[in-house]
Amino acid sequence: MPRVLFHLDMDAFYASVEQRDHPEWRGLPVIVGASPERRGVVCAASYEARKFGVRSAMPSRTAARLCPQGVFVFPRMEVYREESRHIMALLDAHDEEELVIEQVSVDEAYLDLSARFAHLAKGMDPDAALAAALPVARAMKETIRRERGLAATIGIGGNKLIAKIASDAGKPDGLLLIREAEKAAFLRPLPVGVLHGVGKATGEVLQESGLVTVGDLQDYLTQARGDLRALVGSYAATLAAFAFGEDDRPLDRETLMRSIGSETTFDRDSDDRPLLRRTLREQAEEVAEKLASEGMAARTVQVKIRYGDFTTLTRQMSLPEPVADAAEIYRLGCLLLAKHRLVNRPLRLLGLGVSGLVPPSPQRLFPFMERERGAKPESGSR
Repeated sequence: MPRVLFHLDMDAFYASVEQRDHPEWRGLPVIVGASPERRGVVCAASYEARKFGVRSAMPSRTAARLCPQGVFVFPRMEVYREESRHIMALLDAHDEEELVIEQVSVDEAYLDLSARFAHLAKGMDPDAALAAALPVARAMKETIRRERGLAATIGIGGNKLIAKIASDAGKPDGLLLIREAEKAAFLRPLPVGVLHGVGKATGEVLQESGLVTVGDLQDYLTQARGDLRALVGSYAATLAAFAFGEDDRPLDRETLMRSIGSETTFDRDSDDRPLLRRTLREQAEEVAEKLASEGMAARTVQVKIRYGDFTTLTRQMSLPEPVADAAEIYRLGCLLLAKHRLVNRPLRLLGLGVSGLVPPSPQRLFPFMERERGAKPESGSR
């Protein structure tokens, strides 16, 4: 039975909260993060700042060069977390019994309204339920704007993949519905990196094979030679489904970004150290990119290995301070492999992951920024 899913994403969340709370900054390029005089990075940028090329995870000094008139604001993580709680409560209040919410970050959530529109999904038109959900999405956006003074974008689709890509395409302050009959065509011109699970390393493998857009992937799969296993291993079947907009992943009401990970299954079992180090480094970069996009850091790092006989082992370490940097995640992964002597025979699979996700502490984001406890956020035009 077709599902009705929303993907709700708050627009430039941290920066929008700051502009709401400081009316004098509305319409200005607000950059939430370290002062450009100190070593640190950008946490978030308003859409006015993004026009100058400012992006999250960018060094603040680079952001200042791109946008010299930017208003730099020190992040107020507790304020953003509290705002998130208010927003999620507003969503849940729309229909407590027939709405399932999976909050995946402080400013992002999936909503499953399938039960509410099940009577329409049983009909001949699979898109009738999706169309009927449009007024609900409009009402949610208006409620958030009225009650919290913030803008949200909602993507509507028959599964998580399509709803997420629709919200990305609809930003900012948008509402975009992708019907079942349109989803494959909607995906065709988009880069392969929009598909869930296609990180930097996988994207490079696909692009080197001439598969640059989702349309390239669709055409490749419809040909007799279209077997992706040689390119992406065990991810092939899932990637093939995603390329045509098929996704059966359920929502988990209990999940709030508990972990992030990356795994690689080798074509042949391997204990080749350069290959394993290269794989681990790519996985660390992918994990760090996901952490940065969610504005999170991790208190636990874990490695996973599987031998040729399918024996699977995991080892992890808890950290005194949360980590978000790719180089540090890679170093800790190597340390775990060496400490537990896990590469004692060829590996079938190698994985690297993080858990215990929390907002990064100011000391970790901006190691050289001195800040008095309880001081007001730093701001100023440059």
